[in-house]
Amino acid sequence: MTEFRLPKNSRIRPGKAHEAPAGAKKVKTFRIYRYDPESGETPRVDVYKVDMSTCGPMVLDALIKIKNETDATLTFRRSCREGICGSCAMNIDGLNTLACTRSCEDISGDVKIYPLPHMPVVKDLVADLTQFYAQYAAVKPWLQTRTPAPPDRERLQSKEDQQKIDRASACILCACCSTACPSYWWNSDRYLGPAALLAAHRWIVDSRDEATGERLDTLEDPFRLYRCHTIMNCTEACPKDLNPARAIGEIKKKMLERRH
Repeated sequence: MTEFRLPKNSRIRPGKAHEAPAGAKKVKTFRIYRYDPESGETPRVDVYKVDMSTCGPMVLDALIKIKNETDATLTFRRSCREGICGSCAMNIDGLNTLACTRSCEDISGDVKIYPLPHMPVVKDLVADLTQFYAQYAAVKPWLQTRTPAPPDRERLQSKEDQQKIDRASACILCACCSTACPSYWWNSDRYLGPAALLAAHRWIVDSRDEATGERLDTLEDPFRLYRCHTIMNCTEACPKDLNPARAIGEIKKKMLERRH
């Protein structure tokens, strides 16, 4: 899997060191990015030594332990702790993933934790996803129909048609895929990114949706769709094992079919 590391010339200074408590039996070191834009200070990396014998196995468990017992100022998002909400997405050991599903034991040496790359930082490990959500909303991720719904039942579809949208519907909008994409890094103001395009494809192939033409028209742009160069980082980074790259390729195929 491709690793995503900070540039060598990044202005990050050494931070504070927090030792493990006396008598710690199983110590693991966590190097965590710290940055508060309102402070006016440059980013730093603080070091925390955690006794894993009194901690849960996941990176999120360690972060919660650090915040509760060592440094209450550490800031990160989290919610479900089950790999469902996507809140705790961050860059761990050079890879975009969910802190709640990444085991500390699977990481040899120090655990290096940074916010999702190439995104504005609100504070510490919290990335600003305002634009990411706006791009998701731009693909109109809801059912669009012209014919009235049946008066006595739901809009039905076959099992085969449902399977076409089943996997894409599992996307949790964690942003791991989009923030792993070099094309999105350099063109995020115009390229919609893997997550938004995965959602677009999910509705384009939905047999109940009646706005396929309009959806394809919206994506017919040199940047919104075609800035994807099939690098595949998005698929490698997805913690839900989805395949945004394939979905983007299928949208391009539909564009080509419509022209002929």
